[in-house]
Amino acid sequence: MTVSDARVAHIGVAVANLEEALSFYRDVLGLQPSTPVTSDGADIVSVRFGEVAVELMEPKTPDGPVARFIARRGSGIHHICYRVPDLERALEECRKQGYQLVDAVPRQGVEGRVAFVHPKATGGILLELTE
Repeated sequence: MTVSDARVAHIGVAVANLEEALSFYRDVLGLQPSTPVTSDGADIVSVRFGEVAVELMEPKTPDGPVARFIARRGSGIHHICYRVPDLERALEECRKQGYQLVDAVPRQGVEGRVAFVHPKATGGILLELTE
C-alpha cells in the first residue's frame, strides 16, 4: 500500500441530538444529509464533503458504543475511518506489528466491511478501516 492508495473515508462524530447537529450542516452550509441508518445502537446520518463524509451518530441504546463515548467524553469526534485497498492485509499488518484491534476480523458496517483499531494503539484515536 502506498500513501496515495489510502483515503479518509469519513469522520465519525458522536452527538447527543442528531437534529440539532444537522442544523449547522443543512441550514448554515447548505449540505444535504443522507437518509438515516441505524448501526451499533446509533442513528447515523452522513454529510458529504467531496470524497469525505462526516457521519453524525446519535445513540439510540444506552449501552452502545456511541452512548458510552458520550457518557465518558461528551459529544465530539468519535473516530476516523480510513479506506484502504486491502482490509485483510491491513489487519494482518496490525496483528504482526502488535496493534491492538477491536475487531480481529472485518464485520459489516454501514457502507461495507469494517474493522476498528483500538485507540490505545493509535495515540488515543479510534480508527476504523474499510475497503
